[in-house]
Parts: sequence; C-alpha cells; structure tokens
Amino acid sequence: MTTMTLIQGNTALAASPTNDATDQGAAAMAMNDSSVGSGSAASVTAAPVPPSAQEPARAAAGRRSNEALVGVLKVVLPPLIGLAVFVGLWYLVSMTSPQLPGPAKTWASAVQLFADPFYQNGPNDMGIGWNILNSLQRVGIGFGLAALIGIPAGFLLGRFDFLNRMMSPIISLLRPVSPLAWLPIGLLVFKAANPAAIWVIFISSIWPMIINTAVGVQRIPKDYLNVARVLDLPEWKVFTKILFPAVLPYMLTGVRLSIGVAWLVIVAAEMLTGGVGLGFWVWDEWNNLNVEHIIIAIFVVGLVGLLLEQALVLLANRFSYEEK
Repeated sequence: MTTMTLIQGNTALAASPTNDATDQGAAAMAMNDSSVGSGSAASVTAAPVPPSAQEPARAAAGRRSNEALVGVLKVVLPPLIGLAVFVGLWYLVSMTSPQLPGPAKTWASAVQLFADPFYQNGPNDMGIGWNILNSLQRVGIGFGLAALIGIPAGFLLGRFDFLNRMMSPIISLLRPVSPLAWLPIGLLVFKAANPAAIWVIFISSIWPMIINTAVGVQRIPKDYLNVARVLDLPEWKVFTKILFPAVLPYMLTGVRLSIGVAWLVIVAAEMLTGGVGLGFWVWDEWNNLNVEHIIIAIFVVGLVGLLLEQALVLLANRFSYEEK
C-alpha cells in the first residue's frame, strides 16, 4: 500500500512538471501568436500612404477650386468692368462740363444725404427715405388695383372668344396712350393730386397684365379643355386645375412688365402733382439747382426699380413649370 502510494505520488509528481511544461508551452505559443498578430496590426496601421495615392485627390481638389474661382469671376467681373467704364465716362464728362458734378462730389453728397434719411422739417421738407416710402405706397396701391382687375379680366378675355373680340378694339385704342395724358382726367374726377397719381399708375400698368394673361389662356392646348369637357368639369375646376397652373408663367411676366411701368410713371406723375415723393423731390431739387441730389435720385429710382423687378423674377422662377 505504501509502495503504490509512493508510485502514485511519484507518478503524480512526475506528471505535474509535464503538465506545467505543456501549459507553459501553450501559453508561450499563444503569446507569440498574439505578439505576431499585434505586430501585424501595428505594421498595417502605421504604414504611411504613398505620395502617389495622394496626388490624384489633391489634383481634383485643385481643379474644383479653380473652376469655382473661374465661375465667380465670370459672374462678378463683367458687371464690375461695366460700372468702372460708366464711372470713368461720367468723370470725363464732368471734367468737360463744370456744371455737372463728378462721381466723387456726388458720392460725398449721397453720404451726407443718407446720414439722416428720415428727417422732417415740415410737410414739404422731408428726408429721402420718406419720399421713397411715399412713392412706393402710391405704386403699391395703383399696381394692386391693376392686378386685382387686370388678371381676372385677362382670364375672361382668353377664355371666352366673344368677349375677347368685343374688348380687343378698346384695349388696342387705349393701351398706346401716354400715361401723363390720363393725369388731367384723374384730377378732374378725383379733385385731388394723390388719387390722380394712383389713377395714372393704375391705368398705365393694367394693360400688360390683361394682355399676357389672355395670351396665356389662349395658348393652353385644346386637348386639356376637351378632356375637361368630356369629364364634365365645372368651370371652377377648369380654372383651378387647368387654367391657373398653365397661365401662371404668362401672368407673372405681365406682372413684371406692369411693375416696371408703374415705377416708371410715378416719378413723372409726382413731378406734376407735387406732394411727398421721389418725383416731387427731383423737381424741387432742380428748382434749387442741386444737381448732385438729382443724380442721386436717378440712382435711387433705378436701384429700387431693379430690386422690384428682381423680386418678381425670383417669384416667376419659383412658379415656373418648365423643365430645367
């Protein structure tokens, strides 16, 4: 019993070193494998990108930046050159004509004028800001009334042929009349200068909206209206589903033309009617022989008209259904 125990003990004791050695060997192999794996990963992570792989990306980025710069220059450079040429010609003309102020003198006067654009020294002595707002108010009222009447009238004339042939001679007769020719009629009817100026704007700006809207309705394909007739759609459905979406680009073109006419007419109308407005302000500065302010008023009228037209262009592009 004692011998077997020793043998078994020796066997156990002998087996322990073998097992330990095996375990140590396996651990060493696992450590070597992990060290090899981590070394491989480290070598992959730390490997630098060759310069040849970076060159196409840099070249593409450089091309994109150059194309963007060229695009900006194509948009910005021509107007700047045009303005520079205009200012240069203006300077040369002012050198030959002492009564005409040059760009520098006009700019100094504009800085002084716009330093306080909303002063009030009486009913006929106000800053240029009040004159601009009063002119815009008259244009807004006259133009709004023209749109309120002209656009529905254009739809009716384009929709019904009999009505179109009935009104066509009247429109052809009245449309070429000069806007200022309507001013005495307005003074006679309304007995006041401000409503007469609004009347002139109304009667001058209504024709482009009537004509363009009617032409848009007449150019709708007949198949659309035939389908609506087959489906027995009511007239309101025909208007909202067919006429209005198709006519909208023509209608907005008429609105653009009308706002240009209205802003063009208001200066002349205010020169004759008086009151507070850009036209009266220009005439008053002429009576005072203040030519710098007249030139400033010309630029203000042009700038405000440009802003109004561009706003309507953006609106027209927003509602355009043409494929781009």
